[in-house]
Amino acid sequence: MTAFAYIAAAIAEIAGCFAFWAWLRLDKSIWWTLPGLASLALFAWLLTLVDADHAGRAYAAYGGVYIGAALLWLWAVEGARPDRWDLIGAAFCLGGAAIILFGPRGAAA
Repeated sequence: MTAFAYIAAAIAEIAGCFAFWAWLRLDKSIWWTLPGLASLALFAWLLTLVDADHAGRAYAAYGGVYIGAALLWLWAVEGARPDRWDLIGAAFCLGGAAIILFGPRGAAA
């Protein structure tokens, strides 16, 4: 469930933010913001589905997933292929996200 929530949240957040980008930077209609707002609300709700004891930890781990999803958006929607530095950076971020979310927690953690 965690992977689904993070992937769906990333798509919702990027789509919502892109709606505002389109309005403000691509001269699209202000009406683009309405689905953008709905998408951002969906993003926030999806993050509540993550199985984590603390919101901050869920958000921190999500950051790595967001970076990977943003690079996929860059490639699939904007037509710009990520370069090796994008991919290396994303790999480090996803590794860090996994450590944050799945690292063993004890009384002294």
